[in-house]
Amino acid sequence: MLTIKHRSGLLFLILIFLVIFVTSVFLIIALQTDFISESLKNDPLVNTLFIITDADEILSTQIVLYYPDNKRAALFDIPGNTGAIFSSIGRVDRIDAIYAEKGLAAYAKEVQTLTGLKIPFTILVDIEQFARLTDYFNGLRVFIPRPIDSQDGDTRYLLPSGSVKLDGDKIQAFLRYNPEEDKSSGLQEKRQDIFIAFLAALNENKDILKNKKNYAVLEKEFSTNLSSKDLKKILLYLSEIDSERLNGQTVTGSIKTVDGKRLLLPFYDGQLIKDVCKQTINALVSSSNIVQSRVYVLEIQNGTNTAGLAKNTSSLLQSVGYEVLSVTNAANKPIEKTYIIDHIGYPEMAEEIGSFIRCTNVITEEIDLESSDLAEASLVDYTIVLGTDFDGRYVRR
Repeated sequence: MLTIKHRSGLLFLILIFLVIFVTSVFLIIALQTDFISESLKNDPLVNTLFIITDADEILSTQIVLYYPDNKRAALFDIPGNTGAIFSSIGRVDRIDAIYAEKGLAAYAKEVQTLTGLKIPFTILVDIEQFARLTDYFNGLRVFIPRPIDSQDGDTRYLLPSGSVKLDGDKIQAFLRYNPEEDKSSGLQEKRQDIFIAFLAALNENKDILKNKKNYAVLEKEFSTNLSSKDLKKILLYLSEIDSERLNGQTVTGSIKTVDGKRLLLPFYDGQLIKDVCKQTINALVSSSNIVQSRVYVLEIQNGTNTAGLAKNTSSLLQSVGYEVLSVTNAANKPIEKTYIIDHIGYPEMAEEIGSFIRCTNVITEEIDLESSDLAEASLVDYTIVLGTDFDGRYVRR
């Protein structure tokens, strides 16, 4: 039997271990940092990589750029057939091949390298999880331009046209539906529209996230590099996005066949993607109150003898989210210096457009209300006249 002395010693040891345990737990909690808050100290943007997969293949990759201070956001799509020399696999291939061979972490790293963005937060759902999330939110409202009634093997796709709310099963079908005529840009645009519809539903159902029991069910549908608490915080950030003002952008390039694979090779060896992302970030965090509340319409005139210059420049500016109404030749050629004509009296936006091609020469037009050309002129917000100082990407200084 233990003596009173031995019992006292044992109790003293238990007390010491208890104090050490409590102190250790306290220190762990005290030293634990908030991953999101720590990231925001170094970068004011909440950059999130959102991926939808199907049978271990990537269906859709969306980069969400969100600036909490002013609640502005942008969305960038990475097509699966985007091609480059990827260091993680040591060859030219599709970017989604990295996910299949090396996994999510390597894929996320290559997306960051491709775009020049720091993307600390990653969220992945498979198509069945996305369908369940759709049902949690009582469906996603999407626009289907024409009715779909198609048979692919044992699978039949039957969807109505118009602005319709689709449940989880129909969203799965719509995501998988891939007709021959939509193999490239149409497919990417459709999948991005579905994700925008998801953000809209998240906004409408943000109370679900705030309910502890409902969130406990919801979070099981996500695979992520975030803790439960941080995932909830990111989803609440995303729920603040106004999807109606969200213009989706994507990688632009030329389709080439490499080793039997049709790859989307980004323009200017990938530098354009980085420039577009940088331009987008500058617009989001701008303190000049320049907000693209609508898509600005451009006209591009070729004032040089270089064939196709205006058309190529049109592709550049469309990649940043502008709409190009017409591409024409300037009346008087050659023109030495590139300039921008502001037709709407908004020189700040003209300067924003000009910064993308490094053009600082802006002319503000005085509109003659009596002019018979007023109706036609009102269709265009800005005219860019390319001069011989434009090298196809930038105005040479």
